[in-house]
Amino acid sequence: MITGELKNKVDRIWEIFWTGGITNPLDVIEQFTYLLFIKQLDDVETIKERDANFYGVPYESMFPGECQQYRWSKFKNLGSAEEMYQIVMNGVFPFIKNLHQDGDSAYAKYMGDAIFKIPTASMLSKIVDGIDKLELGDEDSKGDLYEHLLSKVATAGTNGQFRTPRHIIEMMVQLVKPQPDDLIIDPAMGSAGFLIEAQKYLREHCEEAFLDEKFLEHFNNTMFYGNDMDRTMLRIGAMNMLLHGVENPNISYRDSLSEQNTDQEKYTLVLANPPFKGSLDYEAVSADLLKVTKTKKTELLFLALFLRILKKGGRAAVIVPDGVLFGSSKAHKQIRQEILQQNKLDAVISMPSGVFKPYAGVSTAILIFTKTGSGGTDKVWFYDMKADGLSLDDKRQPVNDNDIPDIIARFNNLEAEADRKKTDQSFFVDVADIVANDYDLSINKYKEVEYVPVEYPPTSEILAEIEELEKQIAMEMAELKKMLS
Repeated sequence: MITGELKNKVDRIWEIFWTGGITNPLDVIEQFTYLLFIKQLDDVETIKERDANFYGVPYESMFPGECQQYRWSKFKNLGSAEEMYQIVMNGVFPFIKNLHQDGDSAYAKYMGDAIFKIPTASMLSKIVDGIDKLELGDEDSKGDLYEHLLSKVATAGTNGQFRTPRHIIEMMVQLVKPQPDDLIIDPAMGSAGFLIEAQKYLREHCEEAFLDEKFLEHFNNTMFYGNDMDRTMLRIGAMNMLLHGVENPNISYRDSLSEQNTDQEKYTLVLANPPFKGSLDYEAVSADLLKVTKTKKTELLFLALFLRILKKGGRAAVIVPDGVLFGSSKAHKQIRQEILQQNKLDAVISMPSGVFKPYAGVSTAILIFTKTGSGGTDKVWFYDMKADGLSLDDKRQPVNDNDIPDIIARFNNLEAEADRKKTDQSFFVDVADIVANDYDLSINKYKEVEYVPVEYPPTSEILAEIEELEKQIAMEMAELKKMLS
């Protein structure tokens, strides 16, 4: 969680952009990201130089020759603001735009039309000073910083761009456990949070794979895929992936639901929080998605898309609004039936509505399923998440209550869940019961409330106590009148 001090520093930098005339939140985030990226390139370079010196091995700098002056640590100490401005505008910025000369790389494609928009030397100097004072030691703090920036986008929530909290992404990745041979996609990738967390999981849990050249080739070039229709987000995502050590992710400017997306049975893992609302070009929606569920609701169409693009045996962990679980329309029932009876629905994790605050109060759930094409759902595991480690109001302050460790532990040991009762926080439901309930997947349909009988005294005793209280009140009122007379 971003600290109050760091948040205040970021807000002061944001104010410098605002008072300097850059008032579009996405422009601010984009320019902020470029400068953070430039600083982090220098940080990465410093670490690599130090390691090379320590091990006594040669190191080829990403800042060759005269490009050394483009390092953050060099230009931030220049004598005048104007000199720094000229170096950044005419040297550093073209340098980062051309980092990857291969025109086919995601970075090259989406950085090509990036524009440096900071208008004055004094404004740049203030922003550089502000960013230099940000203490971003670990990946979590960087992620929290991004989340704080993205929460400022005024349009979030009206165009369906709900930013997924980092700890929810982390939980979902830990539930599906990416493997070295996976092909991973987020068809509505935003700033690439799911892809970043997936590569982080692989680095932490599959260390030996990184010693294999064949795997490294796959990791850098053919493992990660993402689509989005916002070029700013694509640029941010490409920079994000590059900074996290993925050299050439397959990031595309593409409407995942349209006919232009021809992917079929291509991926082994889908991680996504697709748009719940916003504009949809119904005429452009792929016909084979409408065959599965004829609707204009993007959340249902994305579920049909996930089933289409997954290979047999591929799995998905995706966030859906609560309406998907119990909606009574034909389209709602069609997609639930498709997942339940033609594939294997593994789990439904209901989340409290405060998870997406402060920029959305929608109730959501996580669906985890496996594509089989031939059924396989015998029973579905339900979990009623009540707390995620943060308060469920707009402030989202850390609290002690947190179901996430319990969810991960129980999902990794489902055999032990067999005897759980429907009065518990998690339990299994037979597929026959779900079918009998019109494929309803809301946990409240199956959760049983255990009523504990409470015994009260006889009515005569209660009335006697009330009469005694009335007498006492009357006596005290009489005393009060005497004192006032």
